[in-house]
Amino acid sequence: MGEKSKSRGFLGWFLVLVILALVVGAVVYTIKKKMDNKKDDKPAPVPGPPGSVDKKYSDALKIAMQFFDVQKSGRLEDNKISWRGNSALTDGSEAKLDLSKGMYDAGDHMKFGFPMAFTATVLSWAILEYGDQMEAVNQLQPAQESLKWITNFLVNAHPSENVLYIQVGDPEADHKCWERPEDIKEKRPLTQVNESVPGTEVAAETAAAMASASLVFKAADPTYSSTLLRHAKQLFSFADNNRGSYSENIPEVATYYNSTGYGDELLWAASWLYHATGDQSYLGYVTGENGKQFAQWGSPTWFSWDNKLAGTQVLLSRLSLFGAKGASGNSGLENYRKSAEDVMCGLLPKSPSATSSRTDGGLIWVSEWNSLQHPVASAFLAALYSDYMLTSQTAKLTCGDNSFKPSDLRKFAKSQYNNNKLCFQADYVLGSNPLKMSFLVGYGDKYPQYVHHRGASIPVDATTGCSDGFQWLTSPKPNPNVAVGALVGGPFLNETFIDSRNNSMQAEPTTYNSALIVGLLSSLVTTSSAVKSFT
Repeated sequence: MGEKSKSRGFLGWFLVLVILALVVGAVVYTIKKKMDNKKDDKPAPVPGPPGSVDKKYSDALKIAMQFFDVQKSGRLEDNKISWRGNSALTDGSEAKLDLSKGMYDAGDHMKFGFPMAFTATVLSWAILEYGDQMEAVNQLQPAQESLKWITNFLVNAHPSENVLYIQVGDPEADHKCWERPEDIKEKRPLTQVNESVPGTEVAAETAAAMASASLVFKAADPTYSSTLLRHAKQLFSFADNNRGSYSENIPEVATYYNSTGYGDELLWAASWLYHATGDQSYLGYVTGENGKQFAQWGSPTWFSWDNKLAGTQVLLSRLSLFGAKGASGNSGLENYRKSAEDVMCGLLPKSPSATSSRTDGGLIWVSEWNSLQHPVASAFLAALYSDYMLTSQTAKLTCGDNSFKPSDLRKFAKSQYNNNKLCFQADYVLGSNPLKMSFLVGYGDKYPQYVHHRGASIPVDATTGCSDGFQWLTSPKPNPNVAVGALVGGPFLNETFIDSRNNSMQAEPTTYNSALIVGLLSSLVTTSSAVKSFT
């Protein structure tokens, strides 16, 4: 009886000690959690000037930048691509204009003004935000030169206030030929928008391109900058005062670059004009009735050549985060910032509102055609917002009950582990994917060899006409010329890729994709604080 009582006593004390240990552990855990939360609430240090260079992203940036040289039209200056030469020298002659410059859109020889202007706007944005990083690896001058090659074309394509030439070439005729751009002999008709045939989205996107580029060249070439800004203001007024979709008014353009609406371009252009001029009327434009009508606050969208809302939200959020004039108490600007945060929350894998639109490997996947556009664009925006948070000493981003640091956004743009599975964007593009293949042509040991690109597929010494050049489209041999820096369309949802010239869905590069990857890689080359003002 005594032994049983004694054992029960020991058992009782043991249970008391266990419970006490659990209580103490819980208290310690709670205190540590609170301390960690306080630590998380403390902003990360603001980065200084560009730090050490990440060679992987530096090498990739140098390669990506070269695709702009591959795509140049006109009389080439200091040509760095051995298999390219002068081309399309008479473009614009039927209207007595020089439209020989600009860049070919993709693997064809079309000049589509809508995506070309978007290319210029994104490239300008990348230079404005990450010019120091580009300069650290000697890529700022090439970026500026490529931008000017486009803006020179856009200036000439706007011969009067309410006329804008938006296309050079006939896509149906162009796509019936497979030839080098240097050998083009077919007629290249012009397409324009004007007061009778308005095209709000393309005019507004061109205004955005001119306004953003005016900031790029403001210090180095103030006269050229003023010219660009004058065109930007005129084009914005033309776009806003003559509202109408170019896809509806010129139905044939819808086959290739159909616009789903022009409200986003109006807000995007006005935002860039505000940054370029400081004119409060442009800020009022985006935060007032037009914002209410077009901004879709609280409804995240994907940034692309067709939809600029997410880009506009991130661009305007810098005004709130950096305390720009007129930002304090501006409910419209707060709506843009909150919408930008919604976009970011949709990207972060551990966010409760994270998108399910991903491959098994973690790549954002929205569209079967040109699938890399959206993940690269999303990663570029995430890198930007991360840098805005760091520089403005914004400690965290709240997504539902979860909070995230600027470093979480940067990891998304770059690479990170989530449930032992990589969720990456930039690294995926560069070869950290199930195929172990880089989608950036010329980078790494393995990349696409059969890029859907006329100039790259035809030997320099070949003599071909319009139709007999198709022998090179169907040739079983890899491209004789490397379309260095081309970002191809990308993988299918099941993470397969068919390396075939006939597979334009996956194997064709686009010039606007190059602007996006250049922006993303520039953000990752090294760390640096964000520029608080573009002026």
